[in-house]
Amino acid sequence: MPLYKSQQLKIYNSLSGEKEVFAPIHEGNVGMYVCGPTVYSNVHLGNLRTFMSFDVIFRYFQHLNYKVRYVRNITDVGHIVDDVDEGEDKIAKKARLEQLEPMEVVQRYTVDFHEILGAFNFLPPSIEPTATGHIIEQIEIIKKIIETGIGYEANGSVYFDVVKFNETNHYGRLSGRNIEDMLANTRDLDGQSDKRNPQDFALWKKAEPQHIMRWPSPWSDGFPGWHLECTAMSTKYLGNHFDIHGGGMDLKFPHHECEIAQNEACTGQTPVNYWLHANMLTLNGKKMAKSTGNNILPREILTGENTILSKAFSASVTRFFMLQAHYRSILDFSDDAIVAAEKGYKRLMEAMSSLESISAAAQSTLNIAEWKQLCYDAMNDDFNTPILIAQLFEGVRFVNVLKEGKETLTAEDAKIFTNAMNAFVFDVLGLEDEKASDGNNDKLEGTVNLLIAMRKQAREDKNFALSDQIRDQLLDLGIQLKDGKEGTTFSL
Repeated sequence: MPLYKSQQLKIYNSLSGEKEVFAPIHEGNVGMYVCGPTVYSNVHLGNLRTFMSFDVIFRYFQHLNYKVRYVRNITDVGHIVDDVDEGEDKIAKKARLEQLEPMEVVQRYTVDFHEILGAFNFLPPSIEPTATGHIIEQIEIIKKIIETGIGYEANGSVYFDVVKFNETNHYGRLSGRNIEDMLANTRDLDGQSDKRNPQDFALWKKAEPQHIMRWPSPWSDGFPGWHLECTAMSTKYLGNHFDIHGGGMDLKFPHHECEIAQNEACTGQTPVNYWLHANMLTLNGKKMAKSTGNNILPREILTGENTILSKAFSASVTRFFMLQAHYRSILDFSDDAIVAAEKGYKRLMEAMSSLESISAAAQSTLNIAEWKQLCYDAMNDDFNTPILIAQLFEGVRFVNVLKEGKETLTAEDAKIFTNAMNAFVFDVLGLEDEKASDGNNDKLEGTVNLLIAMRKQAREDKNFALSDQIRDQLLDLGIQLKDGKEGTTFSL
């Protein structure tokens, strides 16, 4: 019997504002779409947290023996600067500034995205479609929306008439807004806009002569609006009505609101049963921003090349830190917090390495079945990873008292306990035991520090040729020395 039949999963649905029992459209199958990155810059830590939340959700559905089709897109066109309808495509702007082809920008940052997610042990989605690969589908959707009278063409661009749509539907239902308030709080159009109403959004934009990315359409040479791509790709691979749509909290309005409107206008039905939104990440209690310097990239955490943290931290420690907060909670990233997380992670991994040494006894003095169900209860309560981690540390306590001989388990219970710990730690949370690599890192650090000391002595002896040789040969091996007031450090 599949596990999902014995476990009742509840999910917080942003659409209803309540936790609801999860009931898939097709038994045993889950269709999940998550808004992916706009590939015009390196993936930042907030993105990583959002995608990590849905990686765990994907993992848990698989653990429950569901067959999951997980679609996460790549936005490689159509995302306008400042997320409004007027302006320049973010990828085209980056290409212009760096004098590159737009697809060079796309390739560079798509590769970075995949490398970072791979380093943090993310499972790949079932399908990873691109916006540029679905221009035809987007044009066809625009045609259907125009046929309903809700889409209208103006000077080569096509817009979605929000006011007309709202006559028979509710625009703003997901974000808890109503059109009257939105219109009242919006300045009148200045007469130069092609829109009928301030809240209307672009389905297709006519490209200005200098615009690099453009495609032919019945209305103009141009490009699709940002919101349209997700409607096209989600419905193509999951159908007009599917189970779950996820993304960051910042996408709830206008992006997801516009998606719902497009789907309902085009198909006449609500597209998604459960809307899930992951919350934001702050850094040292403040919003992360490149402009203020209060910013750190995932790769900089791994290398230690930053001014925020006291040292480098592994991908699994960072992952463990992030999963200590519920995905719908704001999480603050700081040096103190991740140092504490590292200690907890090492305690957990030490216990994991001791599981196989548990000796069997004639009877069990620990209730393993009850503990295991409490682990499921945590994940069944809207994927509550912090509560699951608390239960796993109860498992760590079990390991310690079993090693001390204060408690016992039968062979069958020991097997159940070991399998459950491994399943939740490695399969569901996606952590990895980096103890072996930590040992290698200690040896590497010791060797490099020995060479640094030799180089220091060579410089004191005015043997600058040897000093430079040590520095240059380490650099050839990918180890960079950095001389500073506090001495010499190194990075990989």
